[in-house]
Amino acid sequence: MKVSTDACIQGAWTPVSSSVNNVLDIGCGTGLLSLMLAQRNPGIRIDAIELDEAAAQQATENVMASPWADRIQVIQADARTFAGNKKYDLIICNPPFFNNSLLGPEQQRNHARHTLSLSYSELFDCIAANLQPSGKAVVLLPSAEHLTWEKLLVAKGWFVTQQLLISPRTGSTHNRVVSVYTPVAAQQFQTEKLAIRQETGNDYTPEFMQLLRPFYLHI
Repeated sequence: MKVSTDACIQGAWTPVSSSVNNVLDIGCGTGLLSLMLAQRNPGIRIDAIELDEAAAQQATENVMASPWADRIQVIQADARTFAGNKKYDLIICNPPFFNNSLLGPEQQRNHARHTLSLSYSELFDCIAANLQPSGKAVVLLPSAEHLTWEKLLVAKGWFVTQQLLISPRTGSTHNRVVSVYTPVAAQQFQTEKLAIRQETGNDYTPEFMQLLRPFYLHI
């Protein structure tokens, strides 16, 4: 799995204030989210864990070729058993999307897209074990899968504090959700909406262009 528009939106939108010092990127893939967060906040240090050996190697190469190599550490590790030597202020994840759905012919792609190596329950356990009590976690999921994820959070006593509802076009129903959640209840709940393209044609919306301009070369 390479760069996706949804992941770029997640990396650009995720709240990463000056109070965030330590970040954990679970299942970093090619390192996209880590690189975007490092670009946005010059004060953070990121541990990026990835189970797949080839993906971890590619992430390492991408990080070393970037201006932020001194602030991102790629670790080949299994999220189910990972225990960092610190608690993190922010944990970000673009997890495997699909539960109990039809698999494709490529095993590596299946592990990236389906919950074969990391279930939602296991993902939650990893986040809960490594997040600061006052920290935030940010997860991107398809809208239908997000309902399953949110039910799990509520059952565990956690709280969704912010959401970004992503739709492919202006006027269409959202099909992706980026959610921010914490183990502590927030005073307010915020929902934002973002359409990627105009209702007709192939042009990006002004809101999408404003969000992604620092990261896209031709926008």
